[in-house]
Amino acid sequence: TQPIPIRIIAGEWTSRTNYRVMTNRRDFLKTAALATLGAGMIAEEAMADTKKKKIHLFNINKQGAAPKMKMRFFPYELQLRHVFTVATYSRTTTPDVQVEIEYDGIIGYGEASMPPYLGQTVKSVLAFLQKVDLGQFSDPFQLEDILAYVDSLSPGDTAAKAAVDIALHDLVGKLLQAPWYRIWGLDKEKAPSTTFTIGIDTADVVRKKTEECAELYNILKVKLGRDNDKEMIKTIRSVTDLPIAVDANQGWKDRQYALDMIHWLKEQGIVMVEQPMPKEQLDDIAWVTQQSPLPVFADESVQRLKDVPSLKGAFTGINIKLMKCTGMREAWKMLTLARALDMKVMVGCMTETSCACSAAAQLSPAVDFADLDGNLLISNDRFKGMEVVGGKITLSDLPGIGVVKL
Repeated sequence: TQPIPIRIIAGEWTSRTNYRVMTNRRDFLKTAALATLGAGMIAEEAMADTKKKKIHLFNINKQGAAPKMKMRFFPYELQLRHVFTVATYSRTTTPDVQVEIEYDGIIGYGEASMPPYLGQTVKSVLAFLQKVDLGQFSDPFQLEDILAYVDSLSPGDTAAKAAVDIALHDLVGKLLQAPWYRIWGLDKEKAPSTTFTIGIDTADVVRKKTEECAELYNILKVKLGRDNDKEMIKTIRSVTDLPIAVDANQGWKDRQYALDMIHWLKEQGIVMVEQPMPKEQLDDIAWVTQQSPLPVFADESVQRLKDVPSLKGAFTGINIKLMKCTGMREAWKMLTLARALDMKVMVGCMTETSCACSAAAQLSPAVDFADLDGNLLISNDRFKGMEVVGGKITLSDLPGIGVVKL
């Protein structure tokens, strides 16, 4: 009798005569596929080449036990290249915590960045991370279970949770030897240009900053929300006619004033407005959005997946930030839900190293706007990752989140 051919998920044909020798490899691939496809991810292509590569997942040590995940973390203060000013505060540094998760000799990197408005501190992040016990999980591919456990440890601590999430995604991507944009089924060539942020400042400083970056980027982002908004825009327009995204950081309190400003901004070549009014004034924001000539995106109004449905109609789109939503796993779910609700999507960042920025950039081929310049605003990056080439986000083919430590 002729052997009956059997299709294996990795793309090979085998037969019943040698099927048994393929069992371990098949089980590994099946486990990985279920772990990713359960959240709508496309894993088959990313795993197709694993037959040529070393698979670490089910290695057994001399004692006959599966390897365990080990987590390390430490504080790291980010140094800003310039004073950074928004509607409510200014700063020259950003507190940060770096995280490493090791499994079978492979290390995944993550980080928690904590700008003041996030309400989290180095102390709170370290305290949270000390409670995380990854040793109870033998399979890093069980992202849903692991991250549900991490999320259950407290009601907040989103940046700390994001640090664990990013490191786990980096680890799993390295085990699969594929970048996450491929695992998600995205085309890196569709990554958009990133905005470059100009904070609120005097006309002279704004002019100088604009002159420095106008030739390097295809779109700028301007912080507004104080009493010099029009001066800021006019100063930038005296230097460049590049498209501009505006972030009012909840700075406009009156809805008629907000709408009038948006109409004026439209005449100045602005292409979108982010969080024009305080998040508590959702009805006023909806009124503005319905009459706005520009798309209006939620930032402070959206934190996590549960916030998205209530924003339908009140905003044109949402800005997803890993430090607010607990990381890549929930960010992907938010993107998917927003698209199902026919909303636009933006991916943003805090001031971060290339670790978190590169993690967020994995989603960028699927969004309408990207604000991923956080690593460009600091002088002490620990990683090399996603790059901005000709103003456009450029993703590498490195596995995981696509970074190497400097």
